[in-house]
Amino acid sequence: MSLTWRDVEGLARELAKRYPGEDPLGIDPPRLRGMILGLPAFKDEPDAATEEQLELILAAWYEESAP
Repeated sequence: MSLTWRDVEGLARELAKRYPGEDPLGIDPPRLRGMILGLPAFKDEPDAATEEQLELILAAWYEESAP
């Protein structure tokens, strides 16, 4: 399965698995972009994400990691 910038929920799940101790709210957009680019399942243009997409991914990751 490959993920793109539009796969907000899938990216959030993968980030939660790969970075279980991270607080998504403390991550800035450039760092988030790098973390996503490092996911093995990510297959999209590195510079295609908008600021809004990154914010949606962060919000979904926060929801995914909430107890």
